[in-house]
Amino acid sequence: MLQAASVKFLKELKKHNNKPWFDANRKNYEEAKADYLVFVELLLAAVSKFDDSFGNLTAKECIFRINRDVRFSKDKSPYKSNMGASLSKGGKKINTSGYYFHFEPGQNFAGGGFYMPEAPQLAKIRQEIDYCFDEWKKIVNDKSFKKYFTEGVNGIDVLVRPPKGYDENNPAIGYLKMKNFIVSRPVADDDLVKKTLVKEVAKTFEVMKPLIDFLNRAIE
Repeated sequence: MLQAASVKFLKELKKHNNKPWFDANRKNYEEAKADYLVFVELLLAAVSKFDDSFGNLTAKECIFRINRDVRFSKDKSPYKSNMGASLSKGGKKINTSGYYFHFEPGQNFAGGGFYMPEAPQLAKIRQEIDYCFDEWKKIVNDKSFKKYFTEGVNGIDVLVRPPKGYDENNPAIGYLKMKNFIVSRPVADDDLVKKTLVKEVAKTFEVMKPLIDFLNRAIE
């Protein structure tokens, strides 16, 4: 579970996203960050029971900085209004398939998959889906998978035309046009402060694991 004070901090940060306010509330930020680190450590322990690929990964290696990179953004707000954690081989620094928890009041979710694979990785994933489409369909059409991820696999940015080397009539073409392979499940604000939060998020990741394994196998 997360503390109500952490939820309150992010709500306030969204309203007062500026350095003077942040500096005045730095103690509250440090407490919220520490709270999130504890949550992620508990989540890592829970996930390791069904996925042992993390090794000695720590929560600090999973969570992202609260400061935003505003160099190329029209939005110059200095801070993110969320706390995110990427649970994958190597943590947040490795571009691979994995699990993700997004803590942002009103927009919380447990998700995962592969976001923005590099061109060689994307080519390998498409090839694996094409070669092993029956296996892919079994994963995404699984009863539990469809229950947890009602919107299915989201490509976010999808090609209009088939990628080079593939035909429009390919039975897997809807997935082959995807540039990302993401699934997510919303988490209500009320659930953030419940003792069952770690268990529920870990269960979501467990349902997702066959997809994660498929994507990682493709690039490895």
